[in-house]
Amino acid sequence: MTVRTRFAPSPTGYLHIGGARTALFSYLFARRHGGQFVLRIEDTDRARSTDESVQAILDGMSWLGLEADEGPFFQTERFDRYREVVQELLAKGHAYRCWSTPEEVDAMREKARSEGRKPRYDGTWRDSTETPPSGIEPVVRFRNPLEGSVVIDDAVKGEIVIDNGELDDLVILRADGSPTYNLTVVVDDMDMRISHVIRGDDHVNNTPRQINILEALGAPRPVYAHLPMILGEDGKRLSKRHGAVSVMQYAADGYLPDALLNYLVRLGWSHGDQELFSAEEMSSLFALEQVNRSGAVFDTKKLDWINQHYLQAMPADALALALAPYLAARLAEEGVVREGGPTLAAVADLLRERAKTLVDMANAALYFYRPPAEYDAKAAAKQFVPTAGEILEAARARLAALDAWTAADIQSALEATVAAQEVGFGKLGQPLRLAITGTTASPAMNEVLELLGQTESVRRIETAIVACSAAAS
Repeated sequence: MTVRTRFAPSPTGYLHIGGARTALFSYLFARRHGGQFVLRIEDTDRARSTDESVQAILDGMSWLGLEADEGPFFQTERFDRYREVVQELLAKGHAYRCWSTPEEVDAMREKARSEGRKPRYDGTWRDSTETPPSGIEPVVRFRNPLEGSVVIDDAVKGEIVIDNGELDDLVILRADGSPTYNLTVVVDDMDMRISHVIRGDDHVNNTPRQINILEALGAPRPVYAHLPMILGEDGKRLSKRHGAVSVMQYAADGYLPDALLNYLVRLGWSHGDQELFSAEEMSSLFALEQVNRSGAVFDTKKLDWINQHYLQAMPADALALALAPYLAARLAEEGVVREGGPTLAAVADLLRERAKTLVDMANAALYFYRPPAEYDAKAAAKQFVPTAGEILEAARARLAALDAWTAADIQSALEATVAAQEVGFGKLGQPLRLAITGTTASPAMNEVLELLGQTESVRRIETAIVACSAAAS
């Protein structure tokens, strides 16, 4: 059997974390078994579907690198095919026309509730021989079996048994001639030869209905695998109030796509105690039988940890390429055009140990390409005092006199300064850091100064000396 999986989002919003994980699991399962991964856009809800949402989904998939082997296919381009199948079901007696109005169906459901029964359509037109009322366009309902049960051998949840008596005759074609979700999904999965349906467990209730339609059409049943929901830290389904955002928001926030994929693959799946996976390892190791049956909790701190690992592991040139647009955006916010300065690869290499995201790194890199616009006020009040000015002046003189501008030579000059001034290194280190970066946090100052260059470093120290003098007056 050729493995064929699909990801079938509705374009009524952005690609969210749950959808991205479903897409990833479907993609990996197809790759593991040498099959195909199909992208299908389920856009039959024309009132809520938008072109912007379609593009957001495509952008998210592209950013994550989840390239489909086929598609995207759009359901709105297949309406003739769905109506053809409805006619087939009518002709074979597996469907019937229903003239019950929405108000009448509501009344049926309310009556069932009042009698302690499951609210549902009562089958009024299932076997009726009455003359249809005039002026009413009928819907078409699937004739669900009344006896027996649907047994689902779910690849994640195990055996699920649903009594057919629990299912009513669902509408498969609306009065306006548009098909409904459960019909379109069945026809698409049948026509696209989908072998494995991997989706969230919010679809479990749809599955027995879809299986009954497939069997009425004489189509093979795919393997179903229903993934548990992703939960917030409070144990409830992940939502916007937990900070759940578009996949592309993670891109904007400076996460690497490989890091997000690595995090997503561990949301409900495990391979021993391994936490970090290359793309090749994910594709070769992923198995549905290792997917947990319980919900996985979304942990931003864990995502940050994984992203930091990927930042640290990237080649410097690749990291610089990833960092460049974030730095450009931050410089533009301050009205600065990046001209000169150290190579971005060198800066990224120096900053990678401290950054959790590319946004963090871009913020930290600003001082390499423009002098501090202002000093941290609290730090300046503490560090820029007259004695600090004297120590900075001594350091400036030694640094300006250096013939070789290397990290080792700079460190020797700084150490010689504190020795001559008979002070601890902290008396120079913190004022110097503030002078160069505007803050009190940075990598080792000798490395920062080496990248910044001798002329610019001396210039910034001179400006800080003036600030120390001003503080004394």
